[in-house]
Amino acid sequence: MNPSILRPLALGAAVLAVTALLFGRARAGDDDYYPPVTDQLTLQECASCHIAFPPSMLPAASWKRMMGELDNHFGDDASIDAESNAAITRYLTEHAGDAPGQASKLLRGVRAGDAPQRITELPKWVREHDEVPKSDWARKDVGSKANCTACHIDAERGYFEDD
Repeated sequence: MNPSILRPLALGAAVLAVTALLFGRARAGDDDYYPPVTDQLTLQECASCHIAFPPSMLPAASWKRMMGELDNHFGDDASIDAESNAAITRYLTEHAGDAPGQASKLLRGVRAGDAPQRITELPKWVREHDEVPKSDWARKDVGSKANCTACHIDAERGYFEDD
C-alpha cells in the first residue's frame, strides 16, 4: 500500500484512540466525579490521616456533626483548634452535596436533614460496591472501605470511576 495513504490512516487511528481515552474517563458532572477539596487548610488537616473526601459526598448536616465530634472521629481524637474547625466546617458545608448549586447523586436515598457519618453506608455507595468481594476489603493494601485510593487511583482528584 502507498505510504502516503498509511500516514493519514495512522494519524486518524491515533486521534480516535486519544478521543476514546478522554471520553471514556469520568468527567465533571459525571456520576463518578466529585469535585475534590481545594481549600488548603482542609487538605492539610483532613488529608494528614486519610483522603480529603470531596465535600459533595455528604450533606451539610453530616459535615457539621462530624466537625463537632472530632474528639471521637471514628475512634480517634482528631481535634483541631476552634478557628481551624470553624473555617473547615464552613468550607465543607458550603460545598456539601446538598448545598446550593450541588446535585450529588451519591445522596440519593438520604432523607433531607439526615446526617450520615459514613460515605460507605450511603445507599448509592452500597449499590455501587455490592459486587466487591468481602475478601477484597480485608486485603492488607485496602484495609477498609474508606480507603478509596486503593481501587480508585484518581480519587484524590475527584474521579471515582472503576479502574
